[in-house]
Amino acid sequence: MALKTTLEHFYHWEKTTPDKVYLKQPYGDTFADFTWQEVGNQARRMAAYLKESLPPKSHVGIASKNCAHWIINDLAIMMAGHVSVPFYATLTAEQLNQVLVHSECKVLFVGKLDKGINFYAGIPDDVKVIAYDAEYENSPVNQYETWSQIIAKHEPLHEVHIPKMDELMTIIYTSGTTGMPKGVMINYLANAESLEVAFKFIGVGPGQDARFMSYLPLCHIAERSFVETGSLSGNGTIYFSESLDTFAKNMQAARPTHFLAVPRIWTRFQMGVLAKMPQKKMNMMLSIPFLSGVVKTKIRKGLGLNDATIILTGAAPMSEETIIWFRRLGIKINQAYGMSENMGGHTNSLVGGHKPGTVGKPYPGAFTRIAPDTGEIQVKSSWNTIGYFKEPEQTKALYTEDGWLKTGDMGELTPDGYLKITGRVKDMFKTTKGEYVVPGPIEFGFARNSFIEQICVTGSILPQPIALVVLSEVGKNADKQEVINSLRNDVASTNPKFQSHEHLKKVVIVKDPWTIDNDMLTPTMKIKRNVVENTYKPKMENWFDHQDEVVYEA
Repeated sequence: MALKTTLEHFYHWEKTTPDKVYLKQPYGDTFADFTWQEVGNQARRMAAYLKESLPPKSHVGIASKNCAHWIINDLAIMMAGHVSVPFYATLTAEQLNQVLVHSECKVLFVGKLDKGINFYAGIPDDVKVIAYDAEYENSPVNQYETWSQIIAKHEPLHEVHIPKMDELMTIIYTSGTTGMPKGVMINYLANAESLEVAFKFIGVGPGQDARFMSYLPLCHIAERSFVETGSLSGNGTIYFSESLDTFAKNMQAARPTHFLAVPRIWTRFQMGVLAKMPQKKMNMMLSIPFLSGVVKTKIRKGLGLNDATIILTGAAPMSEETIIWFRRLGIKINQAYGMSENMGGHTNSLVGGHKPGTVGKPYPGAFTRIAPDTGEIQVKSSWNTIGYFKEPEQTKALYTEDGWLKTGDMGELTPDGYLKITGRVKDMFKTTKGEYVVPGPIEFGFARNSFIEQICVTGSILPQPIALVVLSEVGKNADKQEVINSLRNDVASTNPKFQSHEHLKKVVIVKDPWTIDNDMLTPTMKIKRNVVENTYKPKMENWFDHQDEVVYEA
């Protein structure tokens, strides 16, 4: 069967299932439903405006939290023959200006935002701004022309764009933990081929009533591929989260059949469960046959995952201990591995089955090798990016001389072809003794500890590494000496697994959580190690010299 672009999939469902609900946008206790026909009507009207207003193949930006009109907007840009450039809705004015100018966007759509977001000073005067409508929280409807005002003036575009496979579809700016974001160029072929391969294993198709929950940033490759492209390919329905406060209620309403979360989300789920049911009590109840099923069902329903058949985690490695913890509850999390530069699709534990400590096997058509000198994972597939927008030198540096994409991750291949992630090349640091430390595997040694919510092993200015820890709600409410003893035990059990220069000298419990708002996390909730280290650097030497092995930040 010939490959279809994302847009061709949409045209098919718009024609064959016009009255089926595609998007469900929550407003309090109700949902606004958008059928395939209504999505097409609005997208075609906006496409008519974009086509008449801009030169062919113009770049058009989207800055909004996830919502129904984000998807409609993306489709409209494609229908008009333009290139979508999504941005994180948490950017500062300076950051937005940086990527807007670099991407050469002519139009910027601004929609649902968190309260207090004020990046408008970063928008150049020559960029046309269009606001989503007032039903979306903090949309700037009083400052700019709105979506509804524009589509009311235009008839639906009937001669819509039929893209060629080699056309540029989108530019995705990496969230990144350091430096200027890079614009990853993705064409329609890469999108179509990765989708074709991945969804043979993920299992989305007509008649399956697939339901997706969209809450991770849609401008990130994982959410865009899994939720947007997946729903378009298989006639699925997307539910959105209204806010962080309503997330649990929205999840229970959606009851997604297909669900993706980053490790940080799974940790929050786990901590939430343990705050209501301590581990000892859970172990006891799960050991009683007639109670075990009731407990598992209650927890899965409480999380909104009782109907989920495909459950994925990605964007960062996840400890095997956490995966085992959820599997005891009947929640089978599969690890996926990839990056923006290869459509987020390289390996998946759905391929070949789950193997502890690995992220699965490569998809058919994807190939892996490990660089012998650095241990870096290098990959090859037909859906690798064509390069970074306007950055030929960085594009050249992304690939080896023989055409393999350099991931920047460190890993190992098992004899039977499974991939194990051992860290990031750039996360590796050198202590003052001149010895290198890879933090990721050390951090996994604390994965079973329910007192810990976040951990960062660091120490480039110290003779030995230390671990900085943020306590979970369980940890904050626990007896202080019990917390200290548990962390000492973790150090005692973890250190012997590593070389002496990697042994942790101290564990420091810091006061403030690491969040996106305080710039300690990326929008996809990965720790910004450089920011964390620079924040605590003035105190590190004193902590290192402290007489106690476990230190509370004063």
